[in-house]
Amino acid sequence: MATQSPAMRDPAWVGRVFWGLALLVLLMPSLVAVEFKPWILLEPTNLKVTMGFVLDFFPPEFNGEFLLLILKESWTTIAIATAGMSLALLFAIPLALAASSALSISSLTGPMHPLGFAIRQLIRWLLIILRSIPELVWALIFVRVVGLGPAAGVLAIAVTYTGMLGKIYGEILESGDMQASRAVLNGGGGRLQAFLYGLLPQNAAELSSYTVYRWECAIRSSAVLGFVGAGGLGQQMDASMKMFNGGEVATILIVLMLLVAIADQISAWIRRSIQ
Repeated sequence: MATQSPAMRDPAWVGRVFWGLALLVLLMPSLVAVEFKPWILLEPTNLKVTMGFVLDFFPPEFNGEFLLLILKESWTTIAIATAGMSLALLFAIPLALAASSALSISSLTGPMHPLGFAIRQLIRWLLIILRSIPELVWALIFVRVVGLGPAAGVLAIAVTYTGMLGKIYGEILESGDMQASRAVLNGGGGRLQAFLYGLLPQNAAELSSYTVYRWECAIRSSAVLGFVGAGGLGQQMDASMKMFNGGEVATILIVLMLLVAIADQISAWIRRSIQ
């Protein structure tokens, strides 16, 4: 039986090989620039250090007093994430509606009005500025302003997530079917009515799913922000690491994984409820 040529087995094989090699050519300079040398991890000295670091995590710390402290800090972490997300939603929703062309009345009969276009561009640039600065940097700023503690973490998450949520909400609204919202606007309805009865019903599942996902991300972010004094599990983890107590660090990591798993289940439940 004659062997088929690659072109017969897969007509697109030339393109796949070409783009695969092109990606490799583009990737190699990046790996060189960041000095990516994973084989260093396999050197005997580094393996010994790595194994010693990993073994310090076992067994995890399950002392009753420490678990009570972690329970308290877990609640603080969830509170920071929830409060920060709530503030972000308070600003992100109106900014997304104002920046979205899906609710533009002037564009119904032709090009968007120059003033409306300028306002939307300014809002979009504001959202870019807010999300371009990492929440860790915002936390360092707010720690100087409001002092150490959860308040700095709440404000850092609120500012960064306002930019993230505002951008994604706007893109979700613009990527969906806008016939219903435009019908409401053409019928004399306002922008709020067009949003509530035209855009929201068909995009509710995606908006809710992304919001819960971002809340899950906020939980992880609030843990990281604790390293700069913003409270929560991160601050306790920083203290445990400075004391070289790997067991306590392992317990905190387990709790963080449980929190993320719970958030994932909540997200799935919300999606099922909406559908």
